[in-house]
Amino acid sequence: MQTIDPDQIPSLQLHRLLLGAIAPRPIAFASTIDKEGNPNLSPFSCFNVFGVNPTTLIFSPSRRGRDNTVKDTYLNVKEVPEVVINVVTFNMVHQASLASTEYPRGTNEFIKSGFTQVPSEKIRPFRVKESPVQIECKVRQVIETGSGGGSANLIFCEVLLVHINKDVFDEYGLIDPDKINLVGRMGGDYYVKASGKAVFTVPKPNEKMSMGIDALPEQVRMSDVLTGNELSRLGSLENFPSAVEIAAKSKSDIVQQMHIKYAGDPEMLIENIHLLARYLIAKGEINEAILLLLTI
Repeated sequence: MQTIDPDQIPSLQLHRLLLGAIAPRPIAFASTIDKEGNPNLSPFSCFNVFGVNPTTLIFSPSRRGRDNTVKDTYLNVKEVPEVVINVVTFNMVHQASLASTEYPRGTNEFIKSGFTQVPSEKIRPFRVKESPVQIECKVRQVIETGSGGGSANLIFCEVLLVHINKDVFDEYGLIDPDKINLVGRMGGDYYVKASGKAVFTVPKPNEKMSMGIDALPEQVRMSDVLTGNELSRLGSLENFPSAVEIAAKSKSDIVQQMHIKYAGDPEMLIENIHLLARYLIAKGEINEAILLLLTI
């Protein structure tokens, strides 16, 4: 491991390291307006949702590291404390990136990047028609974390209205990741698609009392084959199978054949049973995997 003291490297290098490590990050495509009524549109990847009671979205138009100037978005929310946060999809990511160009103050990035302005219902800034989710917010608070280049300006937003394209819903009324096709920001020029093969599920352990990895037998916990993720899948079970189930599994053809094949080599027996358990875990057959492991 390389250990880095933030005070011992240039701010730009630290910035690049942190953005490469803390990723992917959602993108707030923020639409604001100044006191003269000039629209502004810019993406920010220091962004997330932090609560719903009250609703709290936070993004940060940080001070520029090279010259310590502030961005138009920051100036606008100080003048008109309202913002539309539009999500960014794969189909619009290059346009959104173009909108991040540092045009002179007062430039309309909707026009520069080819997006369509849609009037909001409760606030003055415009929505982005091409975005499937447009969130009208009032700015509740602005926190300046510092006065030097690269310091954050945290914009606390409260949701007033959410507009969602019906085409992105699944049959349960939830947003389908493949239909919405969001993108996330990585380090440098890298982005990631949050859909297709990049999407996977992890069952929430808080829906039941999982027994934990520490409850697994030592020969399973100390496996040279099973990874931490795979052990966690086993540890997510509520209980071990019954002694009757384990005995029945021990008499199964596949277990009997493996015992015969590796009768003189217990280490190979354990390794191959663990490999088979790994295969079962990958298929989602967690109960079968733990049964197999407990036959040893």
